[in-house]
Amino acid sequence: EPDPLMITERFRLMLRPVHLRTLLDRLARAIITVGGLATIVSILGIFFFLFREVTPLFTAPSAKLTQRLSVPALLVDKGPAQVAVDEHREIAQVFTSGAIQFFDLASGQPIPLEMPAQLKSRQITAMASGGGNAPRLAVGTADGEVLFLKVGTTTEFTDQGERRKRPHIRAGQPIPLTKGPIVRLAYRANDHGSLLALLSKGGRLLVVRIAADDVAGQHPIITELPQPRGAVTALALDALLENLYVGTADGQVVHVALSETESPEMRAAYTVAASSTAVTTLGFLSGDRSLVVMTADGAVSTWGLVRRADAPSGWTLIQIHTLRTHNAPVTAFAPSQRVKGFVTGDMKGNLFLHHATSSQTLLRLANSEFPIRAVAFAPKGDGLIALDGAGQLSLYQVQNAYPEVTLETLFGKVWYEGYDQPAHVWQSSSGSDDVAPKLGLLPLAFGTLKGTMYALFLAVPIAILAAMCTSQFMHQDLRAKIKPIIEVMAALPTVVLGFLAGLWLAPLLERMLPAVAGMALVLPLLVVVASFAWYLCPLSVKRHLPQGQEALLLIPILGLGIAGCLWANSFIESWWFDGNVKAWLSSRLGIQYDQRNALVVGLVMGFAIVPVIYSIAEEALSNVPKIQIAGSLALGATRWQTVLHLVLLSASPGIFSAVMIGFGRAIGETMIVLMATGNTPILDWNWANGFRTLSANIAVEIPEAPHGGSLYRVLFLAALLLFIVTFVINSLAELIRQRLRDKYSHG
Repeated sequence: EPDPLMITERFRLMLRPVHLRTLLDRLARAIITVGGLATIVSILGIFFFLFREVTPLFTAPSAKLTQRLSVPALLVDKGPAQVAVDEHREIAQVFTSGAIQFFDLASGQPIPLEMPAQLKSRQITAMASGGGNAPRLAVGTADGEVLFLKVGTTTEFTDQGERRKRPHIRAGQPIPLTKGPIVRLAYRANDHGSLLALLSKGGRLLVVRIAADDVAGQHPIITELPQPRGAVTALALDALLENLYVGTADGQVVHVALSETESPEMRAAYTVAASSTAVTTLGFLSGDRSLVVMTADGAVSTWGLVRRADAPSGWTLIQIHTLRTHNAPVTAFAPSQRVKGFVTGDMKGNLFLHHATSSQTLLRLANSEFPIRAVAFAPKGDGLIALDGAGQLSLYQVQNAYPEVTLETLFGKVWYEGYDQPAHVWQSSSGSDDVAPKLGLLPLAFGTLKGTMYALFLAVPIAILAAMCTSQFMHQDLRAKIKPIIEVMAALPTVVLGFLAGLWLAPLLERMLPAVAGMALVLPLLVVVASFAWYLCPLSVKRHLPQGQEALLLIPILGLGIAGCLWANSFIESWWFDGNVKAWLSSRLGIQYDQRNALVVGLVMGFAIVPVIYSIAEEALSNVPKIQIAGSLALGATRWQTVLHLVLLSASPGIFSAVMIGFGRAIGETMIVLMATGNTPILDWNWANGFRTLSANIAVEIPEAPHGGSLYRVLFLAALLLFIVTFVINSLAELIRQRLRDKYSHG
């Protein structure tokens, strides 16, 4: 058995000071090691979490054929056709010149449906969708009549909670409009009424307007348009009922301006293809602002009306995006109801999935070897349905969650709808779902750099010079009081600083801008004059103030200078800025002054990071060996020469670290820039304009971002960029600091 006396003796020896110190050292080493490893693991965990949230943005789109029905009955005619599928991809609708048929996709069987009496005895020669999500159709007949239809499905739930869908067709009375068959038709409807553009077999091009209260179409307003130079091959109307586009066989698109009160006006004809290449299809993207032009040589492009001063009407149609070309004439087109994407089909049976804003063709599907007669998106954008010339109905499941996000749209110039030229834009939301989100990160990255540079421009000189003064020139008793006061400034909450900057300093600075401009000249001049005056003072005067405390004399002098500039604010504005500083800046320098701007942020954020830079720089300067300083002074160097040529070089690694830590502090600042910049994501170095930073943008946008959506993941990408930039800068800073230390710390 162990001897109790021996155990007691060993325990007593362990409690001796030497052994206790060893135990404490080992314990501290273990705690520090565990803490360091935990920090590394936490950083890696944050990185991989951000990376996981961002990765889906750049996942390649895919499409899978889920079902194909062979319907020989659809081959009865080769006329116009339209297809549709419900949001759950359970019921397919096929509308041909022969009939309207619904198919249960689960069983592949047609759903019995009684056709309206108005359609039974008429031969359909043209058809067009009314646009939007409502299932409104217009059909033209061989007798020159037009009928309006509502075709769709009604969802019902049984007592057991089962969902059932019932197809329905409602048809209005036929409206006679012309003699002979209608061969082409475009249709749009809104709350003000319906608008039709049609081409008869005899070549007549008509615009028909029917008022909203004229349900039966008893009093249509019919206007015949002049014939274009080439044969009409395609028609397209926009949702505002203001523009008609006519495609011709000689590769032109004719723009016709429409008005409720005036006659249609043929504005201009635009060449969109070679003269021998016909425009085969015209259509609009979601929102009806971008016109998609498809031609017989397989070319696909988007066009938009852009303001031009040299155009007679002030507007001209310009090609915005060019998509991948088919190797055959384009025969079918369908826009997505959710994004600026669309699908096209050609004579060789190929389907191309495009996205206009990013100017990319996402997918090419070899559907069959037969021409594509009709194609449509599922309402949720997660499916496609196509009808080919062999009577085959094909259904695809599409995975394409983030088509608008590419490296080009994130960091390059993009030509958005409604813009006169490509631009860097961040605008994640708008008043309408038809407007494409603009997720350009470059303005935010630029704003982050702009705010950081303005803050460092103020903070770095003040902090380093203050550290030099307190560590090398100031009296020890005064240094012991001032240093803690400056370091306590770092504890001020940034939300309080941002609140004061936005609600107090910004309006004050706007009123006192002339005085601030005066201070920029007066205060440095007062410091130089006061220093020179002190230098000329006799020793009998200097003896009354202990060495190292003469800087206290600057406090009342600078206070008087600030008070004088504030008192003379109106005089400075009248004498220097012609009585109105904002008008002077606008007329002389072309600067529009915003109340919340980079100057406000530079002052407040610079104030916030001064204590961080000062504290580290002051410690580095104070730790320069006194023996080296004394040796320099003994060899005849002045105090300033010693500080500039010895102390600064020896402390340069620490000063560089202080600046880099201040840079990291500024680049990640959120609350000050959020409350004091106006949050305008623009690319402009102007000090009088606002900006938006990556961190502030995350704080503003993340509460409203739908989980898993494009905006949500782009915000995580912004966070990942901040993480990577901070990591890279800190790593480079540490490498440079090590080299500086090796170079200057062993002299």
